[in-house]
Amino acid sequence: MIEARGLTKRYGTKTAVYNLSFQVRPGLVTGFLGPNGSGKSTTMRMILGLDTPTAGEVTVSGRPYRQLPNAPRHVGALLDAKAVHGGRSARQHLLCLAQLSGIPARRVDEVLGVVGLQDVAGKRSKGFSLGMGQRLGIAAALLGDPQVLLFDEPVNGLDPEGIHWVRNLMRRLASEGRTVFVSSHLMSEMALTADHLIVIGRGQLLADMGVKDFIARNSTGYALVRTPNEPGAREKLTAALHEAGGAVQPEQDGALRVTGLELPRISDLAHQADVRLWELSPHHASLEEAYMRLTQGAVDYRSTHDPRAGLQEQGRPVPGQLPPPAMGYGQPQPYAPQGGPQPYAPQGGPQPYAPQGGRLPPQAPAYGQAPAYPPGPAPQGPPPQGGFGAPPAPHHAAPPAPARPAAPAAPPQAPAAPATDQPDAEDR
Repeated sequence: MIEARGLTKRYGTKTAVYNLSFQVRPGLVTGFLGPNGSGKSTTMRMILGLDTPTAGEVTVSGRPYRQLPNAPRHVGALLDAKAVHGGRSARQHLLCLAQLSGIPARRVDEVLGVVGLQDVAGKRSKGFSLGMGQRLGIAAALLGDPQVLLFDEPVNGLDPEGIHWVRNLMRRLASEGRTVFVSSHLMSEMALTADHLIVIGRGQLLADMGVKDFIARNSTGYALVRTPNEPGAREKLTAALHEAGGAVQPEQDGALRVTGLELPRISDLAHQADVRLWELSPHHASLEEAYMRLTQGAVDYRSTHDPRAGLQEQGRPVPGQLPPPAMGYGQPQPYAPQGGPQPYAPQGGPQPYAPQGGRLPPQAPAYGQAPAYPPGPAPQGPPPQGGFGAPPAPHHAAPPAPARPAAPAAPPQAPAAPATDQPDAEDR
């Protein structure tokens, strides 16, 4: 049996556990529940003598853990499945633990068979999956055939078959009269495994009772009522239920949630109101619903109500913010639109990515404006008809083209340059 009396643990100004008292009795699977940061791991570490309580005490079989003779034969624990030397095989890891505790070596192969790792006993643990690591940690806890067992998230990383196996293992160990203390965040699994619950929040005890009593005390049962889509049927039934003292809340799927009235009474009221019923069923609250209701004020880490808060839609820049260079600083964007502005560039200012070793290219003009040129001599000749800096073509319909004039006669061809023996400039 595990017993805690006035257990308190402080780290500086932070109180992790405060005045915690409970008992974990043999022959039962006791679930240890609580939100993240509620003090579950700290409590388990104090049970195993890894942390010293600031106040109070906790005993295992009537003694503090450190005073137990050959403690691994009395208490088995899985707190961190990754606390294994990655260069050792599963068999080597268990053999080391067995030698330290005076446990016969034959026990190693026995527990490897229990957890299903006999075929990979010679494989180095660094190559194990998360689920295989959990199985190895459970094997280490079972190595000394202890009467008291502590498991922190034992089904973490296991597949459905492995979860089913752990559930049956816990219940079998408890049926043998052992003390089984299990911490988990999987409410559905705890509902199938645990007989008793200890729930803490912010280091303090919130509940210490059986699973069925916990659900009944921390939830409200109700009835689901569904009527045909007949004009006025739901309104007539709702009025009758309100008049009888019931509370009615519409559900998203069209059903009615009724509290404060028993099912036979709801049926009689529907008959008196001449309303047909398609469904009248009781709703029994789950362990998860009861747990959420009890611990809603003891959660330290809560997400925002808006799931989109803090997220930015991909592919859209923040207004006023330039995108990072695609090809490195100082290089032009690879897919800049020809004859128009650079993407997301601020109008009326210099281009953000100027080529190295030269002047900035002219800023692309806004629609309908003449192109701007950098300081220097004015360009000669007509403005460019396309390419960088050319104004976009207007979008209105073009006037009808005039009749094409006759093509002028080709100018006389210039005489060919006289042959010379002088080398070209490129050959000099």
